[in-house]
Amino acid sequence: MQFIKQFLSEATQIIEQLDIQQIERSVDLLAKARENQGRLFILGVGGSAANASHAVNDFRKIVGIEAYAPTDNVSELTARTNDEGWSTIFSKWLEVSRLKANDLLLILSVGGGNLEKNVSPNLVSALQYAKQIGSKVLGIVGRDGGYTATVADACVIIPTPNPENTTPHAEAFQAVVWHLLVSHPKLKVAQTKWESVR
Repeated sequence: MQFIKQFLSEATQIIEQLDIQQIERSVDLLAKARENQGRLFILGVGGSAANASHAVNDFRKIVGIEAYAPTDNVSELTARTNDEGWSTIFSKWLEVSRLKANDLLLILSVGGGNLEKNVSPNLVSALQYAKQIGSKVLGIVGRDGGYTATVADACVIIPTPNPENTTPHAEAFQAVVWHLLVSHPKLKVAQTKWESVR
């Protein structure tokens, strides 16, 4: 019982500490990208890759923005990992997708990428490529935000009330934040099913 209470208490602390200004900035950047017919590329590794796939559905269906997750193409990703190496899987995918300045990257990550520690170097490489192109970058990340937080145009950092639960909270709150984004009146263009059923 104690662990359950503690975990839920940490979740409450996270909600209270989320940076609302960064969330609002993310809304504005997404609205502008859609208005300019930009695309949204959502990148994540591990549990964040699964979140990226779910988020793509929501941004396409609810927000009406063209969105993709490179991790949904497992054949290309594994071929690139095998033939070219792990660190460039996303940047090379974005090159073939002809990433443009009016496109947007959304990084979902627990740590945000860190070259020194060799954690998610593929995210760092993709971010460097996006910045060369002039694409805007959003992040929903945990810990200190890593490399993502240093280059993002808007970055929601999930607070860490307990370092022992960094990953589960970061990945869970990625979903909370992106669901908030797709539900925001500036972005939402399609009604979700259960809200339309009376």
